[in-house]
Amino acid sequence: MNDIDGAALLDEIERFHRRFNIFPMEAAYVAVVLWDAHAHLLDCFDSTPRLAFLSPEPGSGKSRGLEIVETLVPQPMVAVNASAAALFRAVSGPDGRPTILFDEIDTVFGPKAGDNEELRGFLNAGHRRTGVTYRCVGDSQTVTPFPSYTAVAMAGLGSLPDTILTRSVIIRMRRRARNERVEPFRARLHEKEGNALRDRLATWSDQVRDRVMGAWPDMPEGVTDRPADVWEPLLAVADVAGGDWPRRARAACVALVKAAQNDDKGSVGIRLLTDLRDHIMVGVDRLPTIAIIDRLNALDDAPWADMGGKPLDSRRLSRMLHEYMTADNTPIASRNIRTSGGVLKGYYSEDLHDAWQRYCPPPQESAPQSPLHALLPLHPSSEPLSA
Repeated sequence: MNDIDGAALLDEIERFHRRFNIFPMEAAYVAVVLWDAHAHLLDCFDSTPRLAFLSPEPGSGKSRGLEIVETLVPQPMVAVNASAAALFRAVSGPDGRPTILFDEIDTVFGPKAGDNEELRGFLNAGHRRTGVTYRCVGDSQTVTPFPSYTAVAMAGLGSLPDTILTRSVIIRMRRRARNERVEPFRARLHEKEGNALRDRLATWSDQVRDRVMGAWPDMPEGVTDRPADVWEPLLAVADVAGGDWPRRARAACVALVKAAQNDDKGSVGIRLLTDLRDHIMVGVDRLPTIAIIDRLNALDDAPWADMGGKPLDSRRLSRMLHEYMTADNTPIASRNIRTSGGVLKGYYSEDLHDAWQRYCPPPQESAPQSPLHALLPLHPSSEPLSA
């Protein structure tokens, strides 16, 4: 059997995707094609990135993107609102590892779905080759490990839990503009074309498996930690395919990692620390809690005025900041502040500084100045008092 030209095959798969989908950036086509290919080579990698087609509104092409992926990956298993138990049993079943395609994932993790920790745990564990899900089985309730490692692509409205997003290649879909045209996808007609590409991809994967196994692709500068875990399998596929794919893959990696970082507001705790640094305590070394709460709740484009239906209050502020430590490794806590109107509870910049350094993104070049120092004049001889 003649060796298949991997670069030419990936080019064909990219053209197939482009016929039916308008992705938001060129990097997305590269990432999705490499993800299709990596699903045929899972046993070569220590981890598998999740692929997430997300959009703020319906009709943005995310489900269509999943449909095209379905024609190209091995043993596709389409899941809508599937339970974690069904999925981990499918992954560890006798028919071999499926590629799970989870549409309408917002029905599982959306704001109206409630907690779904079991499925979240399955998706997180299955990111790593060593990932397993433990269940009690049989009358004796024997603890049994079920392998969870499998490729998963998802489509849904809104966002996903942070623990899943950080394990994902994220494609932020948009509705097509009036001047953007795609070919209508007809399953009876086009599935055969996709499946023919899938079969060639499977053959090529068998031909290059030994070269991919144990590969350690060079990462673009600045791509480390979890983003490197996500992109390592995709770059390994690009390197073995050759042609222009190694260069395009690294450019796509940088573009999509940067886009994810721009979208990432961090945890709500990091958002709180960052807002305190950049908006609330600018130019002051201490501030009463009442002033902090008032200004946080007044910030535009911030979550503080509606925290589960209620505005942020002093009790919740205290609880959130208590999770972080001062430079002396003691929990951040309010202290007494002497003002011209008396003694009030509040927070000191020196207590927050270490957490700012460790958790917050670099500050903007010109942080907005805060007028807070004029709201509650401090006593000129103000010194910290015991809490």
